[in-house]
Amino acid sequence: MPPKDSGIQCYNRGMRDALRGLPALNAAQESLIHITIPVGILQCNCSIIGDPLTREALVIDPGDEIERILDLLGRRRLTVKAIVSTHAHIDHVGGLSKLHQYTGAPVLMHRDDLPLYQAMDMQASFLGVLPPDVTEVDQLLKEGDVLRWGALEAQVIHTPGHTPGSVSLYLPHDAGKISLTDKNAKPNATPAAGAAGARSETDKAKTPKADSEKTEIRTPQLLSGDTLFAGSIGRTDLWGGSMEEIMDSLRDKLMQLPDATIVHPGHGPMTTIGRERETNPFLQPE
Repeated sequence: MPPKDSGIQCYNRGMRDALRGLPALNAAQESLIHITIPVGILQCNCSIIGDPLTREALVIDPGDEIERILDLLGRRRLTVKAIVSTHAHIDHVGGLSKLHQYTGAPVLMHRDDLPLYQAMDMQASFLGVLPPDVTEVDQLLKEGDVLRWGALEAQVIHTPGHTPGSVSLYLPHDAGKISLTDKNAKPNATPAAGAAGARSETDKAKTPKADSEKTEIRTPQLLSGDTLFAGSIGRTDLWGGSMEEIMDSLRDKLMQLPDATIVHPGHGPMTTIGRERETNPFLQPE
C-alpha cells in the first residue's frame, strides 16, 4: 500500500476532485499545459503535455520517480491518455511499467527499440542499478503517425541514430502559449547525459532537482529525446547507435523544421531549431 501522501494518492484525489466539478485552472487562458520534470540519476526530462479543457495528457519518457509524476498529474487533474517513449534507454523507460500500472494508459514505442527495451537487465548492469519492471508495448510508433489528445496533436518523426527506434514528437504551431518557467528551476549549460562530452553519472546525480512548467504562444514545439540537445547531439557509441543515421535524422528531418521551433531535449535546457542550426558544432557546414 502506498504511503498516505504519495503521488499515487494525490493522483487519485485529483481525479475524484475533477469529477466533482472543481473549477478549471485558468483553462480559458491556456491552450497547452507543458510540465518538464528532470527525473532519475541521469536527470531525464520527463514531459507532461496536457489539454487544459479536456484535462487529457501525454506523458513522455517517465524514466523514474513515478510518484512525483503522479503527484503533478493529480495536482493538475490530468488524465493520462498515453505514455510515449522517445527511445528505450533505461533512464527514459525505467518508469514505464509502473506508470502504466497506476494509470492504465497505453505504452507507445517504435518497433526498432523493442530489443533494447527487452534488455533492461543488460542496461541496468551497465549503470550498476537494479533493473526496472518492463511492460507490454501497446502501440508501435512509426514515421508519420499523428497522436491526438484533447484538441492537441503531435506528429511522430522517426529519428534513428542515438538508438535504432528513436523518435521525436513535433507539435504544430497552433498549440501553445507564453513560456513560464518555475523560479526554482536550475539552468544547465553543461552537456546533457546521452550527449557527446556529457558529465559523469556521479556529477549528474549532484544536480539539483527542478520542475518547470512552460507553454508558448503559437510556437511549434519539438520533443527531441536524445537526438538533439542544446549545443550537442545524442551519443552514438551505445548499442545500435550510428553517427551516420543521427546526422541524417538531424539534417534531413529536424533541421527542416521552422527556426522558431522550441526544442525540449531529453536532458538539459530548452533551445530552438534556429539556434542549433547556427551554433551547434555538430551541425555546421564542413
